[in-house]
Amino acid sequence: MFLLKLAATNLLIIACVLLGRRVPSLGGLIAAMPLISLIVLVWLATDRPGDGALIDGYLKGVLWGLVPTCAFFAAAYLCLRKGMGLPAALGMGGVLWLGGALVHQWLLR
Repeated sequence: MFLLKLAATNLLIIACVLLGRRVPSLGGLIAAMPLISLIVLVWLATDRPGDGALIDGYLKGVLWGLVPTCAFFAAAYLCLRKGMGLPAALGMGGVLWLGGALVHQWLLR
């Protein structure tokens, strides 16, 4: 199980780096978790030294990606407090996050 978690974590980080190269704000949104964000930031900076626009776009995506992430957690929390099951609460949070992510990408273009 440890190796599976390790592999999944590495795949997530690598996916964020690859996506961050193409669409920095979307890579930032997906990598909104601080530890992953920091790792991806370091990787992007070492992959393309001196590319300030890439780093700027990525950091802007991370910053504004916190809004849909907070919406996800708030919705999941409130749904669980209302007695919904975990899958339904996560589904509601996911719908809110997806809506926020679409607005996020639209605003950052």
